[in-house]
Amino acid sequence: MPTVTSKDGTTIGYSATGTGPALVLVDGALCSRAMGPAADFTAQLADTFTVHSYDRRGRGESGDTAPYAVDREIDDLRAVIEAAGGSAYVFAQSSGAALALAAAHAGVPMRRLVTFEAPFVVDDSRDPYPADIAARLRAAVDAGRPGDAVATFMRLVGVPRVALALMRLTPVWRKLTAAAPTLPYDFTVLGDAGSGRPLPLDAYAAVTVPTLVLAGAKSPVTMRTANRQIADRVPGARYAEVPGATHMLKARQVKAQLTEFLAER
Repeated sequence: MPTVTSKDGTTIGYSATGTGPALVLVDGALCSRAMGPAADFTAQLADTFTVHSYDRRGRGESGDTAPYAVDREIDDLRAVIEAAGGSAYVFAQSSGAALALAAAHAGVPMRRLVTFEAPFVVDDSRDPYPADIAARLRAAVDAGRPGDAVATFMRLVGVPRVALALMRLTPVWRKLTAAAPTLPYDFTVLGDAGSGRPLPLDAYAAVTVPTLVLAGAKSPVTMRTANRQIADRVPGARYAEVPGATHMLKARQVKAQLTEFLAER
């Protein structure tokens, strides 16, 4: 397994599969190369791109260095892009989309950026995220209750109680609880974007990379409204919806839109 070393010395594990220009995948909460959409997207896209998937810090085969800071995660993505040749296409989902947007705003070199459903709340179509959610999740983990942290997160994002109870009985629950210490990181990346207030007009004013902002056509109005607003804030960005898709996106649903945008000149 190849690794890169981030600016603060943290080892970041990644994989590179396929042929063609480099495409870096950025996962959302609780996901890693071993658990989440990375394998699906790699299988679907490796015939067109050299797909680089990596474990965000604290997950899978990547290390972690305290204290957590969003800038450190931006440095992780920068290091993976450097390993991919110094510039790459980037496709990022959920909280990973928020991270990739922050990285683009910070000047991390990307050829093109596609985001899918950064989970912002910018209106009153649902309750905002609790202002102390990162601290609550961290407290549960520090108290030796990672399962409670995962359950709190799952309920916050709308997983029904029955489905959550069944999930606790499956082998995947152990993998989810192993990643629980990173849940506060995801909400730190989101910052104030879950408050129910509109994004600042200059939120992404420094982004220069061509950007496509996607949402699922079957996703809740909160998600679609937020991602339209992101596109409005990123200079020159486009907004589009993925037919039939929800937040649980499948690679086959978005492959055509993704490859068409990345192939543009």
